[in-house]
Amino acid sequence: MRCGGDSLCLGAAQAGVVSMGGALVRIEVEREEDGRWIAEVPELPGVMVYAKTQAQALAKVEALALRVIADRLDHGESIPELRELFGVSA
Repeated sequence: MRCGGDSLCLGAAQAGVVSMGGALVRIEVEREEDGRWIAEVPELPGVMVYAKTQAQALAKVEALALRVIADRLDHGESIPELRELFGVSA
């Protein structure tokens, strides 16, 4: 998938933004020539799935993105994009 700024995708691709608190996760969705749907989160390398329907592709890519984020947090990696999602009360 080729996308430029502001989630503008070329070809038959569609882009969506899922809000998690104040953080935004951009999802790109495209239908392949063989009829399968592919969805990916460009900001999270490796977060790409195939599915029979667009709805399944979106559900799968959202679940995978959350798993990848959780794994990164478990391993002590910083995820600056999530700073607005969590707050610690004083």
